[in-house]
Amino acid sequence: MAATSVVVLDRGNNTTCTVNLFGATVVSWRVNNQEQLFVSKQAVFDGKRAIRGGIPFVFPQFGQWAFGPQHGFARVARWHVEKMPERLPSGDVEAVFSLMDDDFTRSMWHFQFRLTYRLILREKELHFNIGVYNPSKELTFSCQLLLHTYFKVPDVRRCQITGMHGCMFIDKTREGAVYQETREVVTINEWTDRIYQNTMQEHIITNVVSGRKMRIQKYNFPDTVIWNPWADYAKEIPDFGDDEFPNMVCVEAGRVAAPIVLLPGTAFEASQILQVM
Repeated sequence: MAATSVVVLDRGNNTTCTVNLFGATVVSWRVNNQEQLFVSKQAVFDGKRAIRGGIPFVFPQFGQWAFGPQHGFARVARWHVEKMPERLPSGDVEAVFSLMDDDFTRSMWHFQFRLTYRLILREKELHFNIGVYNPSKELTFSCQLLLHTYFKVPDVRRCQITGMHGCMFIDKTREGAVYQETREVVTINEWTDRIYQNTMQEHIITNVVSGRKMRIQKYNFPDTVIWNPWADYAKEIPDFGDDEFPNMVCVEAGRVAAPIVLLPGTAFEASQILQVM
């Protein structure tokens, strides 16, 4: 299989979603032919390095990991197509992807697991349903899970993000110090890397593509990470253009502050809906 095998969900009317099977990374989501996701011009599609942009799937570890690559192996593993894109009676299009433990994953993380990733492309929405299953009869595992969504924006300095007011956050730009968010809306004017905890189930990002709003609805994802490398850190990322930081913002729904603990034979489910308003 080529390093860039992709599966395309096509709803008609130039509304599509493209999934690269390397990492099951959503690399494009177009609504009426308008791209909603940011992928760096310098992103590498070699089937080795995680794809810089779109929606990388973070599992079983968020951030640095002693046993394997940063943000875990799911975003650099080859996923399987469980169900090819299929039109539903509603006209929406559904596809299902899966990942199970194999020699590659067990070389880093010695647990049996199964992930299912179901995408539904609607007229102005993209739905994500994630299942994590522990098929072991005796071993319990704990893990983190996050959708590392890169939104495309004309100018990140003009974006406002709701749903964080009153929440505690870990500021990774200040050595992990913990603060409380007092602003009604979060704005970004500098290097930003924050894990907001127990955020609201809905976020709205203003001034995305064509000045529209993006709504994020999430279930069983209590945390929201906001990231932008800004000018100084953009220079340090080899697969990210020095001048690209104004055109993206990562708003990432996940479960990272407190890990998911899965007893033998149990499952965890979480979901996200992105909607162009």
